[in-house]
Amino acid sequence: MRALPFLLLALIAMSAPTPASAQRFNGNYPVCLQRWEWGGATYISCQFSSWEECRATAAGLPAMCLLNPYVQQRPPEPVRAPRR
Repeated sequence: MRALPFLLLALIAMSAPTPASAQRFNGNYPVCLQRWEWGGATYISCQFSSWEECRATAAGLPAMCLLNPYVQQRPPEPVRAPRR
């Protein structure tokens, strides 16, 4: 009977859900493809260098292209007043 609480505690600890793994975005490519699968699952693949490349892959699939939030964008060039 003494082993029952330990056995119960071990069973609860082993049945606890594990944390979901985080999606990783590749920071080397500026365009990502988000694709939906049967059952509501989605995944994001960031391996495209241009919108055209991503759109060609997404053609005919339940997917859409989006900007990679982890790519470092170039800062906009400052607007300068023309010289007179």
